[in-house]
Amino acid sequence: MTAVEQPCYTLINLPSDSEPPNELQLKQDLEKGDVKTKIEALKKTINMIISGERLPGILMTIIRFVLPLQDHTIKKLLLIFWEIVPKTTPDGKLMQEMILVCDAYRKDLQHPNEFIRGSTLRFLCKLKEPELLEPLMPAIRTCLEHRHCYVRRNAVLAIFTIYKNFEFLIPDAPELIATFLEGEQDMSCKRNAFLMLLHADQDRALAYLASCLDQVTSFGDILQLVIVELIYKVCHANQSEKPRFIRCVYNLLNSTSQAVRYEAAGTLVTLSSAPTAIKPKSYHLISAAASCYIDLIVKESDNNVKLIVLDRLIALKEQPSQERVLQDLVMDILRVLASPDLEVRKKTLNLAMELVSSRNIEEMVLVLKKEVAKTHNVVEHEDTGKYRQLLVRTLHSCCIKFPDVAATVIPVLIEFLSDSNELAATDVLVFVREAIQKFENLRPLIIELLVISPL
Repeated sequence: MTAVEQPCYTLINLPSDSEPPNELQLKQDLEKGDVKTKIEALKKTINMIISGERLPGILMTIIRFVLPLQDHTIKKLLLIFWEIVPKTTPDGKLMQEMILVCDAYRKDLQHPNEFIRGSTLRFLCKLKEPELLEPLMPAIRTCLEHRHCYVRRNAVLAIFTIYKNFEFLIPDAPELIATFLEGEQDMSCKRNAFLMLLHADQDRALAYLASCLDQVTSFGDILQLVIVELIYKVCHANQSEKPRFIRCVYNLLNSTSQAVRYEAAGTLVTLSSAPTAIKPKSYHLISAAASCYIDLIVKESDNNVKLIVLDRLIALKEQPSQERVLQDLVMDILRVLASPDLEVRKKTLNLAMELVSSRNIEEMVLVLKKEVAKTHNVVEHEDTGKYRQLLVRTLHSCCIKFPDVAATVIPVLIEFLSDSNELAATDVLVFVREAIQKFENLRPLIIELLVISPL
């Protein structure tokens, strides 16, 4: 029977040119060396165990001569050591030596230094031995009342993990955390507590949210994100809850956090979607979500983020009801052209072209003509020429799709016949030929412009 592989949480880079240390020398350094020597020996021990070496004789040496030390670096290294060292005998029983280690955990959970307490709590999240955790439960509970938020938020995480893996060790965890959440002020602690209730006891999470719905906009972004996640899950599972929470999501569109606004907009769109006719209230909500997407794209500096949000905006067009909402926002969508990235501009022009209607085509053409003028006033480079070509093609499509605007577009485009960008000039030539064929009433104007054009 093959041995089951142990879980691994930590990866440490080993120098390829280093020689494996001698076990006897390690024991001597750990027993008789000064603090600096013990730190180096402990690092080598950890590296050897991670590499697959078995050092059964070194465990008691570390317990006797290293564990009692109060040096913070040693405390950090010991947390890694206890994580990776085998804690059970080959037959699966807990080693007797681990009882001594368990007592050391308990002392660290009562240590006056908040970093040591918090780090120990984080480490306990990785333990898979309930026999080690059981004696520590009173100390873990006490950490919920510590003065420092770093300890409290890690205590919540430890309780969450232990409850998830070994519910019998702390069966009243949801009730305990719900009580903690009501009196907690720190946002990181509240976020961890609410996240636990979201996964462990959704009813308690809902009860807390219902009690503070009016205060959600004043919460920190890390807590607001979890609240949006809960509302999304609850409203999908129970449609009758939508009227209760949708206003909260709508208010979060004005959050100071871009991430919260993005998630709130996505949730609002999903909860407001209707397969057939769209109601006025849903229209308003989807319009608000789409406007939020547009604002995020305009204000975000990262082009990758712009493209991600732009794709979400484009996805709204797939449903006819949502497409009608976007048609009213074409001019807002064109604000995205302020982005210098060519791919963002290209997607924006394609989206606007698919949404534009006879009601706003004239406004769109005016914006495109201004964009064309801007390309003459900047330093010429590759993207400028490509953007100009995109604008020419878009104006071309506008004229074919809406012949009424051709008379205002043709004079602008003919100016590009002498453009230094050959691709743009070629596209104009193709357009002029098509316009002469299709727009008989405009032939005199086109010929006159061609005659006076400085080719």
